[in-house]
Amino acid sequence: MSNFSTALVTGANKGIGRHIAQQLAAAGLQVYVGSRNLANGSAAAAEIGSGARAIQLDVTDQASIDAAAAAVPSLDVLVNNAGIIVDGAAPPDATLDAFRRTYETNLFAVLAVTNAFLPALRRSPNPRIVNISSGTGSLTWSAEGRQFQTGGGGAAYRSSKTALNALTLFYAQALPDFRVNALAPGLRRTDLNPRAAAADGDPAEAAEAAVRLALLPADGPTGGFHHYDGTLAPW
Repeated sequence: MSNFSTALVTGANKGIGRHIAQQLAAAGLQVYVGSRNLANGSAAAAEIGSGARAIQLDVTDQASIDAAAAAVPSLDVLVNNAGIIVDGAAPPDATLDAFRRTYETNLFAVLAVTNAFLPALRRSPNPRIVNISSGTGSLTWSAEGRQFQTGGGGAAYRSSKTALNALTLFYAQALPDFRVNALAPGLRRTDLNPRAAAADGDPAEAAEAAVRLALLPADGPTGGFHHYDGTLAPW
C-alpha cells in the first residue's frame, strides 16, 4: 500500500465509517477520523490506534469544512461516508424540510467537502474518492421493487443517493486522473435508522469494499456504482 499514505473519512467516529478508518489505518495509512463532535472522533481515533487522528468536521458547516481542509496539506484518499435518514415517507407525505435536510448531508455536503479537499487531493499522485451511496439509490432496483420497499417510501434518502451516484459520475468525468467511485454497502448494523439497527449485516464487510475502492491501482475503474460484493450495481 506504499502508493497511499493519507486518507480522510467523514462520519468516521461510528458505523461503517469507523470500520473504514480502522481498515485504512491497518493498511498503513495515516487516517483523519472526521467527526462532527471532536470528542467522539478522538475516542474513535484512540481505539483505532496510532495511524488515526481525529479532525473536527461537520459536513454541513462550510466553516468547519474549510478549517479541516486547511489542516490537511495533502491527501490520497477521501471517503465521503457521512449520511442521514430523516424520515421514511413517500412523496405525498414527505415534507420539503425532510428533503432539504437529507440532501444537505447526503448530497450538498459531498460537493462541499470534495471541492474543499481537491487542492490536497491534487497533490497526490494517486487521488481516490469513494462516495458511500446505497443500493436504494438504484432506480433500476427501485423499479423492480428489489430494494427497501416499493411505493416511494424513503423517497428523500433514496433520491439523495441517486443524485449522489450522478455526482460521482460527473466528478469522475471531470477528474480523469482520479479514481472516483460510489459504493452500495448493503444493509448494515448501524444506528442510521431502526431498520439498520436490527440488521444482521456486518459493517466491517462493507468497509472492506470501500477500502478496495480507496486503494485502487492506477488502471482501476472510475465513475462506477459498485456493489459491496465486487459487481457493478445498476443505475
